[in-house]
Amino acid sequence: MTEVERNPLWLILVETVHALPMYPAHKAYVRDTLILESPDITAEELSLRLDIPLGEALVILHEIEKEGRQEAAGAEGSEDA
Repeated sequence: MTEVERNPLWLILVETVHALPMYPAHKAYVRDTLILESPDITAEELSLRLDIPLGEALVILHEIEKEGRQEAAGAEGSEDA
């Protein structure tokens, strides 16, 4: 668990962001397009570029990073088999 995930407000932010109607589309666009173009994009830049709340940008980047780590760990595990 990361430091940000330990903050009690993090779960509230994630729940709020997941309730946004455009969240799934924003996350898919970031994952499939923007991250490939700008892998080091910050939450602030993402917020400005997509005109979305900073909290949504934070959650999107955090979740994409976490998914990438899980995929990398899964790939390493399958190589060991």
